[in-house]
Amino acid sequence: MAGSSDLAFDPWDPAFVADPYPAYAELRARGRVVRYEPTDQWLVPHHADVSALLRDRRLGRTYQHRFGHEEFGRTPPPPEHEPFHTLNDHGMLDLEPPDHTRIRRLVSKAFTPRTVERLKPYVEGLADELVAGLVRNGGGDLLTDVAEPLPVAVIAEMLGIPEADRGQLRPWSADICGMYELNPSQETAAKAVRASVEFSEYLRELIAVRRKEPGDDLVSGLIAAHDEGDRLTEQEMISTAVLLLNAGHEATVNATVNGWWALFRNPDQLAALRADHSLVPSAIEELMRYDTPLQLFERWVLDDIEIDGTTIPRGSEIAMLFGSANHDPAVFSNPSRLDLTRGDNPHISFSAGIHYCIGAPLARIELAASMTALLRQAPALTLAAEPERKPNFVIRGLSGLRVEVG
Repeated sequence: MAGSSDLAFDPWDPAFVADPYPAYAELRARGRVVRYEPTDQWLVPHHADVSALLRDRRLGRTYQHRFGHEEFGRTPPPPEHEPFHTLNDHGMLDLEPPDHTRIRRLVSKAFTPRTVERLKPYVEGLADELVAGLVRNGGGDLLTDVAEPLPVAVIAEMLGIPEADRGQLRPWSADICGMYELNPSQETAAKAVRASVEFSEYLRELIAVRRKEPGDDLVSGLIAAHDEGDRLTEQEMISTAVLLLNAGHEATVNATVNGWWALFRNPDQLAALRADHSLVPSAIEELMRYDTPLQLFERWVLDDIEIDGTTIPRGSEIAMLFGSANHDPAVFSNPSRLDLTRGDNPHISFSAGIHYCIGAPLARIELAASMTALLRQAPALTLAAEPERKPNFVIRGLSGLRVEVG
């Protein structure tokens, strides 16, 4: 274990954010756990440890099912942030059993593989339509023209959000997700609070309408879902809908643009993909590993744990570095090489354990649909300008990806 004063790991340095992978290699060489003072966290960079800790019940996404803030040695969030925390803390991503188990079980009833599979023709048709628009214009911004509208429309369709209301969803989501960065600013927090209030009010009204007039959408499904007398509370429904929207498109949007940017930088792999579209499924897994859309995932230490002889006491926070784990040479041969034919690919971009991404099958369908549509309709797609990376570290993406249709 080493301290943080001389680390190359610096989530606020644009050069690090542009390419964090060399710093991860240095972190892995330092040991299995590294103390990082600026965020008061323990960094875990190795695949085996991240994978094991995601399943370790001595860690939790919350501690409030067992401890009060002061008892756990933590300062309660400021009262003015309350709307964000009410929304966030009732979603299954930030809950632990038994609440997590109950909510996930009920949500799963409305989010079955059959439901997701039934969406496939809609997703593929929409992807074809969006790419056709890009081709007609001779190119454009892959982010705003294809990557963003596809998953936003799909999750809005699933939730039963009318088309006229969908323009608000992406800005709300982006503002809320700002709070998942390390040490967010007051301005970021204020935006997240405002978006939490507006989004919650919107969904409360939508739920009221669906109670009177149920449809075959996910919101109606969440209202109807019950098991052995268990039901979702209204707040749990609201938090679940927001979580599904945020998680359901942030990762897909960023995986799409990060993926195409990686393909443009690796022309041999892009050529291989263009020559053989059957590589699409393995390409998606490899692109999610190669430039991971969610770089870091946090857990609270609920009971003392030991990693490689270092005791990490209860009350600490662990930051599991997904991006580093996905480049660990102990698991992936030649990890810094993009290899779309990589067979054994146990990346953890969708997490693991009880918090494994419930929307992973849908994300894979969306990524395959947009990639296939682009390969078919724009076989000579080229990069029009060097993209700019968003300053965010945790949720890794680009602010745009300008392309031309050859």
